[in-house]
Amino acid sequence: MFKKVLIANRGEIAIRIINALKELGIKSVAVYSEADRDCLHTQMADEAICIGPPHPMQSYLNITSILSAAEVTGAEAIHPGYGFLAENPKFAEICQECGLVFIGPSAEMMEKLGDKISARKIATQASVPILQGTLDPISDLKEAIKIAKKIKFPVILKAAAGGGGRGMRIVTSEEDFENVFLSASSEAEKAFGDGRLYLEKYLEEPRHVEIQILADTHKNIICFPERDCSIQRRHQKLIEESPSPAVTPSIRKKLMDCAEKLIKKVGYTGAATVEFLLDEDGNFYFMEVNTRIQVEHPVTEIITSTDIVKNQILIAQGENISYLKKKTDFHGHSIEFRVNAEDPQKFIPSVGKIETLRFPCGIGVRLDTHIYQGYNIPPFYDSLLAKLIVWGENRKEAISRSRRALSSFIIEGVKTSIPLYLKILEDESFVNGAFSTRYLERHIFF
Repeated sequence: MFKKVLIANRGEIAIRIINALKELGIKSVAVYSEADRDCLHTQMADEAICIGPPHPMQSYLNITSILSAAEVTGAEAIHPGYGFLAENPKFAEICQECGLVFIGPSAEMMEKLGDKISARKIATQASVPILQGTLDPISDLKEAIKIAKKIKFPVILKAAAGGGGRGMRIVTSEEDFENVFLSASSEAEKAFGDGRLYLEKYLEEPRHVEIQILADTHKNIICFPERDCSIQRRHQKLIEESPSPAVTPSIRKKLMDCAEKLIKKVGYTGAATVEFLLDEDGNFYFMEVNTRIQVEHPVTEIITSTDIVKNQILIAQGENISYLKKKTDFHGHSIEFRVNAEDPQKFIPSVGKIETLRFPCGIGVRLDTHIYQGYNIPPFYDSLLAKLIVWGENRKEAISRSRRALSSFIIEGVKTSIPLYLKILEDESFVNGAFSTRYLERHIFF
């Protein structure tokens, strides 16, 4: 059993990990930048240590500072949360070299699955369906255009090392291909230091569904029911729910079987999410693997009564999680809303002081957050303020309960995404579960 774990993150995910550690009887070490000195995670942890100036490169992405904090406090393990260094193989490798347990997969697993081209090849080897496209980086534009014509436009260019929509472009014609390719490659190079691109057939109206997995060192692979992450803007998820209104029990079993095959193929250990695109005919295609805890993990926890973060820590300690095989059934329906500090009409970040704050409560309501009245939102980090997770016996009740919870969630002093969510909850196509990843493109709410 670990005695002390350092959390290499901030905000709500740091608090989420601190709570799991408390339940396991493990001491926690919070790290913080100078801008986060008054952040709630620093007050909730057993110890807190400053690791640098506000800019992430000088603090939360500063490997030397984080490792120094672990050494000074005597931490035995590091939990990276999500974002920052969570999917950085170099960080995982250095942790191991320093005698620290990295609570996540090995550097080798991150490299294999973090590279989208490598992951597509592994999926193919595991007999998991992928979209038509290239299995190697595009090196010859003429050959790439030939492939695009063969699978028919539109196609999509994606960054091999990418995520979050960066380095991703849709190409609708042969004439546009070269210019779009150069633009996408340039963006990928700037964002990831890697301009390699690959090509896929573009699905016009897909659903984005994913399978949460936990895998231990005893060869147990646990696959949980799918989450639907289709409500997004600029490829950033906003609302997630489980189960998906578009997934039948038959499709669910196939999704879970494919996720298990892929994870088994590489001998993965830890928490991961296998992501798919689902078309209107019920066909699904592998998209990518996220080798970390996901922002939206609570919707799975709520419907399966499973603490995913706690089990992630137990796996890192070498424990057997075969008991979780009983937890793959689910009860009810859960929806998560990412409450962001941004203008809901223009999606422009909103920073400042929270003047008034009233949290929602009641049956079926969970709130993961690090904010409090008087908290000053720093301009240096992600705009996520809170995750509102709502449960109901069925989707109809979950939606009704979500309206009630969001209506009573008061944040004054900054703009938030709450007004957008209240409008979405009144929209017929959302209520009926008839939406795709292009939902927000198709709707004007303000």
